[in-house]
Amino acid sequence: MTTISEAARETPIIHHTEVLVVGSGPGGLAAAIASARAGVQTTLLERYGCFGGNLTQVGVEGFAWYRHDNTVDSEGIGVEFEQRAKSMGAATPEPQSNSHAIDGEAFKYVADVLVEESGITPMLHRTMVAPIVEGGVIKGVIVESKAGREAILARRVIDATGDADIAHRSGAIVHKTPVEEMMAASVMFSMNGVDKRRFIEDVKADPHTYSDWCGPDWAMETSGKEDALFSPYLKKPFEKAIKSGLIPENLNTITGTWGAITDQGDLTYLNLIHLAGLDATNPDHLTKGEMEGRRQAMLAIKALKQFNPGCENAKLRNFGMTLGVRDTRKIDAVYNMTAQDVRQQGKFDDSIGIFPEFIDGYGILILPTTGRYFQLPYRAMLPKGVRHLLVTGRSTGGDRDSHAAVRNMMCCAVNGQGAGVAAAISVQTGVDVADVDIKLVQKKLLEQGARIH
Repeated sequence: MTTISEAARETPIIHHTEVLVVGSGPGGLAAAIASARAGVQTTLLERYGCFGGNLTQVGVEGFAWYRHDNTVDSEGIGVEFEQRAKSMGAATPEPQSNSHAIDGEAFKYVADVLVEESGITPMLHRTMVAPIVEGGVIKGVIVESKAGREAILARRVIDATGDADIAHRSGAIVHKTPVEEMMAASVMFSMNGVDKRRFIEDVKADPHTYSDWCGPDWAMETSGKEDALFSPYLKKPFEKAIKSGLIPENLNTITGTWGAITDQGDLTYLNLIHLAGLDATNPDHLTKGEMEGRRQAMLAIKALKQFNPGCENAKLRNFGMTLGVRDTRKIDAVYNMTAQDVRQQGKFDDSIGIFPEFIDGYGILILPTTGRYFQLPYRAMLPKGVRHLLVTGRSTGGDRDSHAAVRNMMCCAVNGQGAGVAAAISVQTGVDVADVDIKLVQKKLLEQGARIH
């Protein structure tokens, strides 16, 4: 027997909403806030127990680590996340840039406050298991939870799952990077008990730059201007650990960056564990990655304790709640962004925001230090094959280089704000999201503090 037959069942409809956002990472959270502020009933659905996605669930706290003196940055709700975190004591100055690292644990509460202030209906601990689609039009989703199987109906749906789960299951055209070419997943972790003075003295005595990323372990393409900039990179302790036999030679991928260090001795968002060959839409791969990543993280901690000044008495503070995933499905959008767009300051009549010329992924690292930026087209969030659906976050349409840019959290928030406003105006004007008046969307985005040109 290879399949079983499930009995037909009646699923109770527990909620009606005008705009339903599924997934609450930076893209989904921004989308829900923007939609609610635009004046429509908005519901935010999240499978975990907190909002924030990569920020809170994974522990990637460097929200704008790309920002330097001459960066022309995004504006709008994404920047508001950083500013609100600062004002609520949930941020620490970031060591390599003009930004603050957001405290992922404290931001769980910051996100709660933002959701409640915006009048969003919050729904945590419910997992989307199937879209409700009739005649090519999405009508809502089926969820499962401790309460069983339930239906949520919506006039418009925003897929902010990160993996284009709703678009894929609704019949939209999607594609996925071959697993052998996918960007590696990460297990993020933080430590405490670090002697900040000794740690910083060691960093200052022999500072790393981005040129250190360009060795045999990390074949990086840069524009050259990044190479001499300071980078909070950790490499020497792991080289020593391999030489001593503490870390096996095949784990030379244990290397990377530290995020911020507090006066209390917290060394946060350590991005040291990189797991290639994982497809995060495959639960068996996820299981393997979670367990292998934690194993490697504990080896990394042993190496830091033994070979990195200031870490002698440190220990694990926490792992991220789940793997950090950079790369799975993307939609085939009405317009798919290109390398030319993100490398050559692309401009669009349907721009819903801007993002600095920051490209990070697939062996490319270009930092926005010269004021260059590109615009984000609304059409890149329009999937083919399903009506009343928008896809935001890292699953928007584009090629490899463009994905390395738009996958970043601030850019996801910019696209999310655009999606939320567009969904709201689509409801208010009674047209499909593909037919919404982009001038109305842009006007509302400007009113909400976004920069679109």
